[in-house]
Amino acid sequence: MNFSMHKRPVMAFLLGLLILLSGCAMNPPPKADYTAFNQAKPRSILVVPVVNQSVEVTAQDYFLSTITIPLAERGYYVFPVNMVKRTLEDDGLNDANLVHNAPTEKLAALFGADAVLFITITRWDAQYMLLTTQVTVEMEYVLKSAASGEIIWNNKKTMIYQPQNNNSGGHPIGMLIAMAISAAITKAMPNYIPLATQANNQAIYNEHNGLPIGPYSKAKTE
Repeated sequence: MNFSMHKRPVMAFLLGLLILLSGCAMNPPPKADYTAFNQAKPRSILVVPVVNQSVEVTAQDYFLSTITIPLAERGYYVFPVNMVKRTLEDDGLNDANLVHNAPTEKLAALFGADAVLFITITRWDAQYMLLTTQVTVEMEYVLKSAASGEIIWNNKKTMIYQPQNNNSGGHPIGMLIAMAISAAITKAMPNYIPLATQANNQAIYNEHNGLPIGPYSKAKTE
């Protein structure tokens, strides 16, 4: 049998696989349905205290410092998060779980907001692995209409940081010691803020399922 005849099925398979992969690369993920969001047309967003499901007790306070800027830059008025937290505590809502279970319409009415953003931290941890430490943050975002309480936008993001050792030309033992020290420092003092900021940016600015541009965006005025 001619050897070229054996090659034809293989070549055909590889060609088909290449076409399939090319099609996947060319077809972006489907765009989110913004029908409810466009009907609500929010101009202001109330960010309520974050529900923290991680073991890091300070996660919610650190996270709140990262969320205002991307929302404002996207074109929305954002109520000062610390003022919101204090006001809710004065009203007896000093637990984030209580706030998330409260009627959206009542929360929004306290501040005159058009929409309420509920955020849940599902992961905020630093896990030591062999000669490295992996830092992970994961958040869920749910935006609800102040008028109806309906979900008008939601997203979920996970960000992972693992320090890289660049001493590839060094002595093997020295490299191992350096990696161990780097992992120990990262585990002792993990820097969550840049990861949380990246997660917010990817959730809000993503062209396929991010938050639509708001009425105060510079992009709308230019």
